[in-house]
Amino acid sequence: MPLLRIAIASLVFFGLDRLSKIIIVQWLDLATLQRLPAWPPYLNFVMAWNKGVNFGFLDGFDARWLLVALSVGVSVALMLWARRQPGWAPLLASGAIIGGALGNAYDRVVYGAVADYINVSCCAIDNPYSFNVADVWIFGGAMLLVLAHGSGKAIKI
Repeated sequence: MPLLRIAIASLVFFGLDRLSKIIIVQWLDLATLQRLPAWPPYLNFVMAWNKGVNFGFLDGFDARWLLVALSVGVSVALMLWARRQPGWAPLLASGAIIGGALGNAYDRVVYGAVADYINVSCCAIDNPYSFNVADVWIFGGAMLLVLAHGSGKAIKI
């Protein structure tokens, strides 16, 4: 039963990432326009095709299939680990991480790069980096695992 719950959570998070990319990158045609103001200066959609990892690291290196394999491998390992953990937090957090990782892996397979488009700036600082909803799921899931582990209640290794 835990595997089914993790799989459902992963599919929901993956689906939300795909839906956001379909709406923003395709329907709003951000891929062509390159920039759309959403709530300037705080939130803008700025198209960035990321062939690397965070902040463009490994961008000049052709690591597409290595990163796809890594995403799938980590997702399988996380699913196997999380199914043995008590409580809802590891299941939800793992589902978010897996859904986000597979969302970015999907982009790499289909487009050759991850579609990043959310740009957040503030206070006269022009942030040059963009991210996507999958990145939010990965970060949020990791934070939930850390917080749940820190409470000592939900996760036992």
